[in-house]
Amino acid sequence: MDFANFILIAIAAGLAGFVDAVVGGGGLILVPSFFAIYPDSAPASLLGNNKATSVWGTAFASWAYSKKIRLPIKSLIAGATFALAGSFTGAWCVTRIPASIFKAALPIVLVALLIYTLVKKDFGQVHAPKFEAREELFRMALIGGFVGFYDGFFGPGAGSFFVFILVRWLGFDFLHASAGAKILNTASNSAALLLFSMDGYIWWHIAIPLAIANVAGSFLGTRLALKKGAGFIRYFFILVVFVLIIKTSYEFIWGPALALIK
Repeated sequence: MDFANFILIAIAAGLAGFVDAVVGGGGLILVPSFFAIYPDSAPASLLGNNKATSVWGTAFASWAYSKKIRLPIKSLIAGATFALAGSFTGAWCVTRIPASIFKAALPIVLVALLIYTLVKKDFGQVHAPKFEAREELFRMALIGGFVGFYDGFFGPGAGSFFVFILVRWLGFDFLHASAGAKILNTASNSAALLLFSMDGYIWWHIAIPLAIANVAGSFLGTRLALKKGAGFIRYFFILVVFVLIIKTSYEFIWGPALALIK
């Protein structure tokens, strides 16, 4: 492996850990970096190594947030369990159902999500959970299963969807939603990692040092998010969703249209 390329992918892993720790969306950095630096490798290997790198930073952020802010752990455990199961199911379904059913709709959903966040100026600024423990647990399980399935089946923006739904549906502020989303996302990523690992797609000699870089980025991102609070995370969330809209629109709509024209 070329040392210069390894340094580049390690930097990308660190930046991805930072972004993931704040609000999710680290895949916007790490996945394209894997494909650019290892263009001749099988996509499954690159996606698998992305999961093997990023899951550790997300897990670290989950632990770090839980040490500083109070989270509904029982509800999140239920959500994480269903996220794990949903991700397994989604990964299994993608081998039988084309993911194209999500491709065209994703940019539209992201635009709606962005507009809602921009219009609602106080959205996610106050932490006011809407439900009692049992009801919250049930709803958290639904969120975990639904977004976990999407993460295993398709994936882009799953962390942002977790954050948005926790704010909109459960009444969390952005800080608590981001913290809770890390636990749910760790579970859904773990399911995909297990499947990729069982099929032999993980390059552990590369994934392990990249995971260390990812955790370092996650440490910095978590500290910044805890220091700056919900307002900062809201702006970061808007930025990540905006970039997701551009990326997914090009990949799934503009790119194929331009190819047809040529």
